[in-house]
Amino acid sequence: MYRQRETNPHFLPRQSDPVLEFTPQTRPPRSRAQSRTSIEPPHGLTPQPPMPQSHTSIEPPHGPRPQPPIQQPQPQVKPPPPDQVDAPPQPRQESRPQQPHSQPLGSRPSGGSQHSAPHGHAGHHHHHPSFLRAPMSRRTRPVAWLLAAFCTLFWIIIIVGGLIILIVYLVFRPRNPRFDISTGTFNAAYLDMGYLLNADVTLLANFTNPNTKVNIDFSYIILDLYYEKNFIATRYIDPFSVMRMESRFATVHMVASQVRLSMGHSMELQRQMEGGRVNFEIRGMFRTRSKLGGLFHYSYWLYAHCEIVVTGPPTGVLIGKKCETKR
Repeated sequence: MYRQRETNPHFLPRQSDPVLEFTPQTRPPRSRAQSRTSIEPPHGLTPQPPMPQSHTSIEPPHGPRPQPPIQQPQPQVKPPPPDQVDAPPQPRQESRPQQPHSQPLGSRPSGGSQHSAPHGHAGHHHHHPSFLRAPMSRRTRPVAWLLAAFCTLFWIIIIVGGLIILIVYLVFRPRNPRFDISTGTFNAAYLDMGYLLNADVTLLANFTNPNTKVNIDFSYIILDLYYEKNFIATRYIDPFSVMRMESRFATVHMVASQVRLSMGHSMELQRQMEGGRVNFEIRGMFRTRSKLGGLFHYSYWLYAHCEIVVTGPPTGVLIGKKCETKR
């Protein structure tokens, strides 16, 4: 077959253009810009050896360079699960408020409107009628009322009592009475068999009421005599009362008979009698009651502690003392 020679220079191949050949293989279709064609040279021209394959594009001699089309990534569609069936699209309807009990008996709603699966997910909506119930009124039990009244009354009594005590204290300012030893004599003392003590001591006790508006009654009074922590004598005093800003004196005669002492304490007593300074200890316990006016009174215990120093018998006198009284 006769082939006409190309005379248009624009369609003649250039020396630098590569000749692309394709092997007989099945390939996917390509775009127009990516396809390559082999151009046979006309008669009389020697074909150039094939150049190594490269990603060079054949450009026309004149005109703008063709740009390859930009392939946009296609979104991957995730296939739905086999047990899920998409419902057919329903025409868009205007939203209306749902009215309960508006459907006739025996009619069922369509499956597409009630069970729709947006975006590939099956959403099941169950509409249940909600009823608002008012709280039921309960009657309070009589026991609860009684307990509440008792608690209220109890706190009222506590508050009122505290206020009364505070007012009484601020008005009367009660103070504790004081115990003291005014004078004392050491009449006799000797040791039988070297360790059995026999002694005679006379004390003048002073009970003072320092209050200006409170009277004090002493209902139980007892005094104990000690020598070096050893109990040697005791004496009970009859009850009496002390008016405000007054003092009451009581003579206390204490006798020790056959009181056993240790050899160390016996020798210490002999040394003190020869030196003229004998130490004794007096402890007292009193039950007292303070009367605030004619309406209020309260009772309490008092504890007295005195340390006295007397000279040796038979003419021993008080030469030192230290007393304190506390609750």
